Amino acid sequence: MKFRRTLPLLAAFALWPPSYVTAQTSNANQNATNSVSAVQPGEKPSSGGEDESISTIRKTVNEVDVVFTVTDKHGHYIKDLKKQDFKVLDDNKPVEQIRSFHSEADLPLQVGLLIDASNSVRDRFKFEQQAAVEFLNQTIRPHYDQAFVVGFDVTPEVTQDFTDDTGALAVGVRQLRPGGGTALYDALYFACRDKLLKQPHNGPVRRAIILLSDGEDNQSHVTREEAIDMAQRAEVIVYTISTNMTGDGHHGDKVLERIADATGGRAYVPFQLTEVANAFAAIQDELRSQYAISYSPADFKLDGRYHSIEILAQNQKGLRVRSRKGYYAPAQ
Repeated sequence: MKFRRTLPLLAAFALWPPSYVTAQTSNANQNATNSVSAVQPGEKPSSGGEDESISTIRKTVNEVDVVFTVTDKHGHYIKDLKKQDFKVLDDNKPVEQIRSFHSEADLPLQVGLLIDASNSVRDRFKFEQQAAVEFLNQTIRPHYDQAFVVGFDVTPEVTQDFTDDTGALAVGVRQLRPGGGTALYDALYFACRDKLLKQPHNGPVRRAIILLSDGEDNQSHVTREEAIDMAQRAEVIVYTISTNMTGDGHHGDKVLERIADATGGRAYVPFQLTEVANAFAAIQDELRSQYAISYSPADFKLDGRYHSIEILAQNQKGLRVRSRKGYYAPAQ
């Protein structure tokens, strides 16, 4: 959602030029980021519709930005569709106007790599580290993309902040050591609010998190739905890779699937260690096979509530569109 600067700005935006700023955050919005604080032990997000630490500018340009992928019935990416091939519903109503439509194969990336470093993944950890390093080497382009590395057990630890240096990112991955409990939801909440929301950018970017975990959580202060809520506010697509190799419908796999589905990502469940690398390769392919659309909702209101998004492919049969499920409008 974009917001036109017509009122005096809060201190968080004092250094930014006077064209557009972000209230909830938008990865297609070019000129501002929010000032937010880290999740502390015992701290939860605001019980209201908006996180209290996220500032809102009151006058709006009612534009919603969505990144999405399209696949055929065999799971192959379809990359040559046009604006007229899609119908967009906002809260189940046709949108007022599609303002822009692009194929985003080369949009710069801001990627967070979240690696479960709890005791529950100890026996598979080194292989997963190597697969993660290979993914970063093949995905992050110098002077164009950026990534950061977070390991988590009871608390999230940033072992490498945003950089385009794949060597430094590899060191950050290899510094991680397994041990302790698991606070998966806290780590996801932290990565969205305290890293991706705060990271400046000079133009449109795609924000994504790759979450490597068994999906178990026994230490978080925020809930799963609160973590998903923050990812949606930050417009972050979350891809999950399960480290459960049993293939027996593990509870943690359902958790990871819920997180990925709610944010427009995809959940991967490898059945053997070698398939972890394949999952990373599939995510890399998807990040280069996406569309971006901007639209104006019909009857837009500053109601602070969650609005659903549905994008339909209407001129060809058997196509599946995958995007985030909705967004939060600013409150008046």
